[in-house]
Amino acid sequence: MSEKVRNMFADIADDYDRINGILSFGVHNAWRKKTVLESGAKPGDRVLDCATGTGDLALEFKKTVGHEGYVLGTDFCKEMIEHAPAKAEDKNLVVEFEVADAMNLPYDDNSFDITSIAFGIRNVDDPVVALKEMARVIKPGGRVVVLEFGQPEGLIRYPYQFYSKHVMPTVGGWISGNREAYTYLPETSAKFPAGEKFLELMDKTESFSSRKAIKLTGGIAYVYVGTVA
Repeated sequence: MSEKVRNMFADIADDYDRINGILSFGVHNAWRKKTVLESGAKPGDRVLDCATGTGDLALEFKKTVGHEGYVLGTDFCKEMIEHAPAKAEDKNLVVEFEVADAMNLPYDDNSFDITSIAFGIRNVDDPVVALKEMARVIKPGGRVVVLEFGQPEGLIRYPYQFYSKHVMPTVGGWISGNREAYTYLPETSAKFPAGEKFLELMDKTESFSSRKAIKLTGGIAYVYVGTVA
């Protein structure tokens, strides 16, 4: 993984949750719930959440898989993931967390029912490699689930572009002290393949028997679900 990206996330880790809540107006919480719903997660499932950050999606999965299920959250940035265990404890949820790279997962083949990644696939050096790794550790018929930003179209396109280009760097930079990070994040979102183009990336892995894209909030974000062959 890029050392520059790792250092960037380490620098904003302490303020990450607070800034996300402000900049997204809380809609990211609904997106995570939708991601878990589309994953088909059920009680007893084993889930691996890659690029878990401060653990929000991992915690959302744990609510669904229950006490009999297992959730492991991983991230390549230890400063981000250090915030996750306390959040799990506050919610009385048992989730394990450890540092791991989504492009080189240290887990056996066919170990999980679901792997997920939220707002992290665009930050890996090679998304196809990461998707193949996420599929490798999944049992046949299991699912890889990706939540990622897109590029909205129609009436929402221009106000969103203004917001992401000007408001996000200003507010995020003011709170975190790192304007560059909150310039980088919307810039990578604007350039990253979305919708059908991301499904083409999934096809390159030759790992999925089917895949689909679900548009959220006019295309500001997408949930992608691939069923492992």
